[in-house]
Amino acid sequence: MEKWRKDSRREPVITDLDALVPKDHLLRKIEKVMDYDWLYERLEPYYCHDNGRPGTDPVVLIKMVLIQHLYGIPSLRQTYQRIQDTLSYRWFLGYGLLDEIPHFATVSYAFCKRFPEELSSEIFEHILNKALNNRMVDPSIIFIDGTHIKASANKKKFQKERVAQAAKIYSEQLRQEVNAEREKLGKGPIEDEDDEEGTKGGGTKEQAVSTTDPDSGMFVKGEHERQFAYEAHTACDKRGYVLGVEVTAGNVHDSVAWDGI
Repeated sequence: MEKWRKDSRREPVITDLDALVPKDHLLRKIEKVMDYDWLYERLEPYYCHDNGRPGTDPVVLIKMVLIQHLYGIPSLRQTYQRIQDTLSYRWFLGYGLLDEIPHFATVSYAFCKRFPEELSSEIFEHILNKALNNRMVDPSIIFIDGTHIKASANKKKFQKERVAQAAKIYSEQLRQEVNAEREKLGKGPIEDEDDEEGTKGGGTKEQAVSTTDPDSGMFVKGEHERQFAYEAHTACDKRGYVLGVEVTAGNVHDSVAWDGI
């Protein structure tokens, strides 16, 4: 009879977690350049050090959320489950094979109740500044694009309202720059858009407002399909680094979303 491979799942092995994570792993690269001292200083006022049971390391909670977004995990619950049996994730958190991972409810509570609302933006700005200081980002050319996110709202439940038009400041600036170049070439200027399109602003227009989710906006999908949605407007440099994200109603154009920011 053939001698099949033996079951080694319960065989004791002496090693350390660091030896099991590939040297070129993405999380190793992140850990190499990141510093967390400023986070401990920033969050110190939100913890009591002389009363109650010891709290969970706040940097560990932040790293769990970072893992979720880096690897596209749909929820914190699934992130918690994935960390349980993924060696590189445990290594990134600084946890051993037998250490208990913080519960996903602890992470949710920290971001919803304990940490300041602006913390996520501060972390993003800190990372972006590091990239700028190391000349990884080239802001000489900026690309802006939007991604529509369907709202949980019935498209048939809405009411018509007249709302103020947003001035398309960016469009107006771009038109002026184009006309300046056309003038150098001896060409006629591009005429200003009609005010009903919202270039100059100051007027009003009628639009559908959801009675379920008034913050969303009606988005025309294809030729006939309409739905209430939000739009995430993302600005990137030519190397693909994200410089900023602005979330608006689904009927807000990219040229308007960044005005006044």
